[in-house]
Amino acid sequence: MQKLVSGIHHFQREIFSARRQLFEDLADGQQPLALFITCSDSRISPSLITQSQPGELFILRNAGNIVPSYAARAGGEAATIEYAVSVLKVKDIVICGHSHCGAMHGLIDPASVAKLPAVKEWLGHAESTRRIIEENYTHVIDPEEKLLAAIEENVLVQLENLRTHPSVAAALARRQIALHGWVYHFESGAVFDYDPESNDFLPLELQPAPKLDPARGEVAWI
Repeated sequence: MQKLVSGIHHFQREIFSARRQLFEDLADGQQPLALFITCSDSRISPSLITQSQPGELFILRNAGNIVPSYAARAGGEAATIEYAVSVLKVKDIVICGHSHCGAMHGLIDPASVAKLPAVKEWLGHAESTRRIIEENYTHVIDPEEKLLAAIEENVLVQLENLRTHPSVAAALARRQIALHGWVYHFESGAVFDYDPESNDFLPLELQPAPKLDPARGEVAWI
């Protein structure tokens, strides 16, 4: 706790005082660039990896960067998504998984969460991911490769769940929002972005400039 308190003191003395005008302007409201949905894992810092400033990211975090489908759970996730899209008018939504994800390990190894009933129930919102790995990745023997496959497939599953939210569906139909699937490897700093053309996650720096796919209102690549 002392480290956290010391950090607050440093922020107030060194950071806030030097950027007071920015924080005073934020008191008038927010206009974030994107809704960033990621895992609660302490190794992930969305503002750090995107080098974004206060007020630029609207962040939703939970174990496994999971988006329950709209009908399944009228909870905090649904409320956050609806507010970001309908009120804040974000233009982009990123679902960002990450390497060595404990939630995805628990998903594909149910015994590891058998004594964690709340976690087990929560991971039910990623049941499609578990079935994809169980039925379509029988050829993958290496545990690390299988975990990475689960992490990537889960990002795609959660993007599909995201489309069930009425506010997102309506914005996609108007072609006013773009959806992105990322996987962050914290040990290397690399970010991989899902490319529909190749049906693969490619290093973000290799991706061309995105535009909206007129057919679905989602990201297409040129």
